[in-house]
Amino acid sequence: MIELAMRVEELLLYRDLEHGELLKDMVGLMAHYREKPDRELFYDCMHKLMEFAASHGFYGNIWHVFLANLLVNNENGYSMACEIRGNVTGTINQLALHDIKIFKELYDYDFTDIMQVMSAPEFNMLLSYTASFQESKVYNTRIRDRICHLAEKFNNDDTAEAMKDTLTLFYKDYGVGKLGLHKAFRVRHGEDGAVIEPILNIAHVRLDDLVGYEIPKKKLIDNTEAFVSGRKANNCLLFGDAGTGKSSSIKAIANEYYDRGLRIIEIYKHQFNDLNDVIAQIKNRNYKFIIYMDDLSFENFETEYKYLKAVIEGGLEKKPENVLIYATSNRRHLVRENFSDKEDRRDELHASDTVQEKLSLASRFGVTIFFTSPDKKQFEQIVKTLAVRYGVVMEEEELLAQANKWELAHGGLSGRTAQQFIDYLLGQG
Repeated sequence: MIELAMRVEELLLYRDLEHGELLKDMVGLMAHYREKPDRELFYDCMHKLMEFAASHGFYGNIWHVFLANLLVNNENGYSMACEIRGNVTGTINQLALHDIKIFKELYDYDFTDIMQVMSAPEFNMLLSYTASFQESKVYNTRIRDRICHLAEKFNNDDTAEAMKDTLTLFYKDYGVGKLGLHKAFRVRHGEDGAVIEPILNIAHVRLDDLVGYEIPKKKLIDNTEAFVSGRKANNCLLFGDAGTGKSSSIKAIANEYYDRGLRIIEIYKHQFNDLNDVIAQIKNRNYKFIIYMDDLSFENFETEYKYLKAVIEGGLEKKPENVLIYATSNRRHLVRENFSDKEDRRDELHASDTVQEKLSLASRFGVTIFFTSPDKKQFEQIVKTLAVRYGVVMEEEELLAQANKWELAHGGLSGRTAQQFIDYLLGQG
């Protein structure tokens, strides 16, 4: 097995591996356990593998899952070329196969002898590990299961070529690394700039869950459909009354189009300085990205809107084709407008230019979609639809009477108020 240790050092594409130190320790043990048995290191590796399984929520053969996780998270020339597109041509295929042959040897390794030499039968428990099914700190359940199933599929691959084909199909279907495996992200400012972090639990809202608002939803769907299909699409501004489903529509879009390569990155007003850094990190990936700005608005004294204008359109560098900006706001023009803006013409020679500068931000959004509060009849229809969907059993007259009382005391007519009313009824048992 000394040869295997040397072979791991020959990896060409899959080099900068997450948990790479643990892999090196394990391979070192495999290579030298006969002439230099190190029980302390072996148990330390077992401890780290168990912690890895627990933190990720993994189950099954943890050694196999560990290797599969390394492969699906390593962003290299081959894996990123395969994401969304699948098989690629060229020399990079041979380079990838060279590395997969090494992983195949690791995958097929028989631990029977090393367990005997180390007097460590406990390692067997890691080869058939039952998880507690506590929530993963790294993945949501869907992603965790996909990686565990990939590890199982590798068991059916007799050759490295077959293993490479299975892995390539995974890249095509689910992508690679954090941007491939997750659908939604937030931005954190780190020491080296913007850090894009996955959001593990995005609300599972579907477009069909949003009752009413068919015209606004269709405009949003049409624009997003064009975007993920590779056609021309516009930045979108969703504006209107509170509680009318603007933010929920964006979440629904993220869920609806994830399988077609759409990803959403949430960013806040105070993070606009990181926008260029974020775009630089995503512009060459095969995914489509929506940069999402929720509840966007600016007061008169805030000047960040000028920076956003330049990023959306007007800077020297063209915005990448795989990036759009979707924003929600209660304000049509995003920037607070006062009557004094007109009165200031007496004090400023070109005051209209100042007004136009403020209004021009909203004009950078090619599609504007208005979400208005429902009237009473529409509100009652939303309540009835939600009641049927959630199994609320109540006479219609009584249901609507209580709903009307509820909205008077809880924010008025809106889809959000209707949902809160149904949640209240469900909570009453």
